[in-house]
Amino acid sequence: MEIVLWSGAALLLILGVAGLIVPVIPGPPLMWVGMLLAAWAEQFDYVGQKTLALLFVLMLIAVALDFIAGALGARRFGASGWAVFGAAVGAIVGMFFFPIGLIAGPFIGAVAGEVIAGRNLDAAGRAGIGATIGLLVGTVAKVAIGIVMIGVFVSVRLF
Repeated sequence: MEIVLWSGAALLLILGVAGLIVPVIPGPPLMWVGMLLAAWAEQFDYVGQKTLALLFVLMLIAVALDFIAGALGARRFGASGWAVFGAAVGAIVGMFFFPIGLIAGPFIGAVAGEVIAGRNLDAAGRAGIGATIGLLVGTVAKVAIGIVMIGVFVSVRLF
């Protein structure tokens, strides 16, 4: 049973780290489940409830940032609700055109949303830039939180 737990933990952690960059993969939740399996493999002798609770909170923060960063970026640049919706749709469609689609998708979606809302191209371009900046800032924050999660887990496990 222990080998199954360790194998599952390793697989989920690898997928989770990849998911910190690739939007289609839910990185932080996969990392947390992987860390839970690793702790379980050692009967929670080293990593216990308090550490797992802290890691869970960090995971929730990373997921929330991932969802709201693009919208906040677009809003910061004066985007309408249509642009925010368009940025979200663009991010989903952009995943299928990896890697350039990850950045171009939210931009194009936000611009299209603004045009649908009847805004001029200048406002649409600003919304697209805001959505793209928000997405990039959110990704950087998600990667940073993922690194912190790994650091917390490793430091508690080793020390």
